[in-house]
Amino acid sequence: MWIDGGHWVPYAFLFTVFHAPVERWLGTVRWLVVCGLAHVLASLISEAMLLAAIRKGVAPYAAVDTLDIGVSYALAGVIAVLGYRIAVPWRVVYLSAVLVVFVLPLAAGATFTDFGHFVSVLLGLACYPLVRGRGKAWNPKETLAGYRG
Repeated sequence: MWIDGGHWVPYAFLFTVFHAPVERWLGTVRWLVVCGLAHVLASLISEAMLLAAIRKGVAPYAAVDTLDIGVSYALAGVIAVLGYRIAVPWRVVYLSAVLVVFVLPLAAGATFTDFGHFVSVLLGLACYPLVRGRGKAWNPKETLAGYRG
């Protein structure tokens, strides 16, 4: 697994919080489809965007050897698809937060990696057909009521 900078602890935490519940909910095959679509397509789209920027002279030619391949695109897609597991109105809050987290970097001076993460989120949301019929949505209010007795 390639992790830029070698800092794996945050990824271990994020994989536990996001990947594990999504794999358990969707099953391994559907989870891998979400990961693969988000990772591969976002990588190709962001690299194509970089190539177009180089050809237009917006990005330096030296960027032609830049690779943007890692685990974060799959993670962003999984974070997005997890929103379908949460009941409305909590889903709206969750997905709004996800969009804010991934749109703010675009507004603050986007890089092609920021664009790739945003595309990954959109691809995760586009995986809705994979999640239909995968069980009742989780309602945090019901969970809290269960703790109260």
